[in-house]
Amino acid sequence: VMQRRQDIDLIDVSPKQLVSVAAALIPFLENDDANRALMGSNMQRQAVPLIRAEAPLVGTGMEETVARDSGVTIIARRSGVVDQVDATRIVIRATEETSAAASGVDIYSLLKFQRSNQSTCITQQPLVKVGEQVRAGDIIADGPSTRLGELALGRNVLCAFMPWNGYNFEDSILISERIVSEDVFTSIHIEEFEVMARDTKLGQEEITRDIPNVGEEALKNLDEAGIVYIGAEVKPGDILVGKVTPKGESPMTPEEKLLRAIFGEKASDVRDTSLRLPPGVSGTIVEVRVFSRRGVDKDERALAIERAEIERLAKDRDDERAILERNFATRLKEMLLAQVAVGGPKGMKSGTELTEQALAEYPSAQWKQISIRDDARMADIEGLKRQMEDAVAGLTARFESKVEKLQRGDELPPGVMKMVKVFVAVKRKLQPGDKMAGRHGNKGVISRIVPKEDMPYLESGTPVDIVLNPLGVPSRMNVGQILETHLGWAADGLGRRISNVLAAVQRGAADGELRQLISDVYQDEEKSQIERLAPDELLELAGNLAQGVPMASPVFDGAKEEDIVAMLEKAGLSSSGQVTLIDGRTGERFDRPVTVGYIYMMKLHHLVDDKIHARSIGPYSLVTQQPLGGKAQFGGQRFGEMEVWALEAYGAAYTLQEMLTVKSDDVSGRTKVYEAIVRGDDNFEAGIPES
Repeated sequence: VMQRRQDIDLIDVSPKQLVSVAAALIPFLENDDANRALMGSNMQRQAVPLIRAEAPLVGTGMEETVARDSGVTIIARRSGVVDQVDATRIVIRATEETSAAASGVDIYSLLKFQRSNQSTCITQQPLVKVGEQVRAGDIIADGPSTRLGELALGRNVLCAFMPWNGYNFEDSILISERIVSEDVFTSIHIEEFEVMARDTKLGQEEITRDIPNVGEEALKNLDEAGIVYIGAEVKPGDILVGKVTPKGESPMTPEEKLLRAIFGEKASDVRDTSLRLPPGVSGTIVEVRVFSRRGVDKDERALAIERAEIERLAKDRDDERAILERNFATRLKEMLLAQVAVGGPKGMKSGTELTEQALAEYPSAQWKQISIRDDARMADIEGLKRQMEDAVAGLTARFESKVEKLQRGDELPPGVMKMVKVFVAVKRKLQPGDKMAGRHGNKGVISRIVPKEDMPYLESGTPVDIVLNPLGVPSRMNVGQILETHLGWAADGLGRRISNVLAAVQRGAADGELRQLISDVYQDEEKSQIERLAPDELLELAGNLAQGVPMASPVFDGAKEEDIVAMLEKAGLSSSGQVTLIDGRTGERFDRPVTVGYIYMMKLHHLVDDKIHARSIGPYSLVTQQPLGGKAQFGGQRFGEMEVWALEAYGAAYTLQEMLTVKSDDVSGRTKVYEAIVRGDDNFEAGIPES
C-alpha cells in the first residue's frame, strides 16, 4: 500500500525491528535472498569460538550490543579503579559510595579453558590494566567469540572470486597454507570423560595405579592415586584413570567382607576396567575433578585439588582484606588530621596535634588506638572501626562457609563411591573436510590447502587467503557477499593509507594530514570529536585503524553502491572493486580482472574429525541381529533400498548376497566368515539371514 507521508501516524522505532538478532548481524541483508539470509542467520549460531577471534571489518553496528547482552563477557558491577589484574581474576576497588554492609572491593574470577555443552572452549581474557578507571557497565573481560567487547565469530580473510583448477567446484573452498600455519581458524575443543567406582555385589571397585597385566610404560602419566596428571599429552588408548573391578565367582559373604576389611587382603581376582581415551581423540589434560561420597576418605589427589581451591579462596580473602584496610586507613587519616590526641599508641603524648608527619611516625595499623579530644569526631571514628570489623568478620564468615562446603563431600548416585572427571583439550586446525561459511548463507567445505606461493597474488605481491567460486552467487541471489567484499577491500585500503601517513608522523612529520585523512573517513557527527583528540590519542586511534577501518552497514539503512564506490576512491583503489591477479604457479596474469576483497568467514561446528568413522566388528541389535548405526554406537553404514538397486543394476550378485547375509544378520555365517579369514581360506557359505 502506498500512502502520502502526512497520512502515516505509526512508524517503527528502528528499521532493525523487522528482523531477529542473528539476521541484524548480516550486513547488506537487503541484498540477500530470504532463503540464504535464513541460512546465514542460522549458521552464525554454529560458529566455533576461535583461538584469536576478530571483529568483522564490515559489520552492522549490532556487534557490541550482542556481545554485551550475550553474558559471555564480564561487565563491571560498580565504578572503580583496577587494583590487580592477571589471567584468572580482576580486582576492582570500588569508588562509589558503599553502604556499611557492602564491601568496597569487587573480585571477578575469569573462566579459563572450561568446556561448553558443545565441547568448545570457554575462556575469558582481561581488557583492563592496573590503575585504569572503569565505570559501571564497562566490559572488562572478553569471553569466547568476542574481541574488545564486540562479537567476533570468525576472521576477515582476503578473498578472490574465481575458479581455481576445479578445486572450488560445487561450493568447495580453496584456502592458503598461511591460514593453517598462522592458526587463523584454529579452535580448542574440550572433551569430558568420566569414570565411576561403584560398590558391586562382588566387592568395591577401586581407583588405583595397581592394574593387572599393564606395563609401567602405560602407567607413566598416572599419579599414585591412579589418576592422570594435568598437562599430560595423551593419545587414543592411553589410560586416564586406572580402575579394577572384582570378578569373584560368587558374591562375598558378610563374614568375608569383614575379614577383608580387617586384614586389608587384596581381591586376588580383579579385572582391568580403566578409563581409556577413545579413538579419534588426542590432546592435553587440562583439568581433573574428583568427587568422593560423603563419609568416604578422600584420596591424595582429591585432597590436593581441595587444597589448591582453598588456597585460591584464601588469596581472594587476603586481597579483599588488604584493600579494605587501605581504604579504612585513608578514611581514618582524613578524620584524624588536624585533631588533638588525648591518648594513643606507645610513645604518643597527650595533646599532640595530629599532622601528616606525626601520623607517619606510626604504622597505619596503630592509628585506630588513637583517641582525640573532639567527642563528635571520636564517635564517627568508633563507627568507622565497627564498620571495618563487621566487614572483616563478614569476609571471614564467607570464606569459612565456602571451605566447609568444599570439605563436606559430594552427593553421588546410589552405589557410587567415587567419580572422576577428566577434561582433555584438543587443538583443531582447519583441514580439508571442515565446513566454513560467510554471513550470507555462502557455505562450503574445504577441498584443498594450497602452499601460499601457489595461490593467486596481487600486483603488490600479497597472496589471497581464500578462493571462492563466482558461480555460487548468481543462482543463490545472495549478492550481499559481493558488496561486503568490496566494502572490506575499501576498509583495508583506507587502513593501509592511514598506516603509511602514521609512519611518516612517527618519523617526525606534522599530524595535520593524518587528522584530515581520518576525519574524511567518518560521518559529520564524529568529525568534531576527531578534531578535539589530543596528539597521543590521535596516534592510538590511527594505530587501531591501520589494520583496516571498521565499517557499519546497518540492516535496511546500510551503504549504497555509490557509498562503496566513494570509499574505494578514498582508499585510492579502482571503483570497479576488481584487480589484476597473477597465477602463483606460472607467474602469468589471469585473463581478466578479478573481484578481490576482505570477507568475514566463520568455521562451523561440523568438523571432519567429529564425523569420520569406520567400523570393524562391532555391536549388533538384539532384536534384528543387524549392526547398529551411527558413530556413537560404533555402528555400520546403512545399505538402503536405493543402494540395493545400484548393485542389482550392476549385476553384482555376490556383493549383494554378502551385504544381505554375512555382513548383516546371518549370525552363523558371520562367525564362519571370520574363521575362514583367520584360517586363510577364501570360500565361505552364506546362511539364512535372521530377518
